[in-house]
Amino acid sequence: MRRLTMGDVDALVELDSDPEVMRFLSGGVATPLARVRDEQLPGLLAQYDRHPGLGRWAAHDRESGEFLGWFALDPSADGTEAELGYRLLRSAWGRGLATEACRALVRHAFDTVGVQRVWAETMTVNDRSRRVMAKAGLRYVRTFHLQWDDPIPGTEHGEVEYELRAREWAAPAQERPAARRAR
Repeated sequence: MRRLTMGDVDALVELDSDPEVMRFLSGGVATPLARVRDEQLPGLLAQYDRHPGLGRWAAHDRESGEFLGWFALDPSADGTEAELGYRLLRSAWGRGLATEACRALVRHAFDTVGVQRVWAETMTVNDRSRRVMAKAGLRYVRTFHLQWDDPIPGTEHGEVEYELRAREWAAPAQERPAARRAR
């Protein structure tokens, strides 16, 4: 993984152009090039200086160098919490990459950056993403419902939040989440 750059615009647009990748985010609607280039990516790049050790990283295949997607520890306003996130090309699904990278990012968030909480959210019906969160050591916290102007299929089941707190990460070995024991 490496930091994103403005040179990643085309890869990010391609990633967000796959309806299956975007299914639980936008109902399959692609993110327009102008939004990625002019809004999203500049905002993400600015986070690197404001919150060292947090942000988003481009993921590449170790052997081919192919862009696979991104992983994130998006910082809270004060940098004491980080939202775990990920988006991968369909060709990278089912290979354990999301779990491996998320476990590494959780470890990084607590051991290197020193955040107090790592959390993640997804739609209740997004079983694959929920499994990644659990395998990364996060635990289910709640189901909640948001109001959307343009709801997508599955919205009626709500959103779920998962988290892991620093005190849980620092717990004795027998009490640690699975991701911590699995180093």
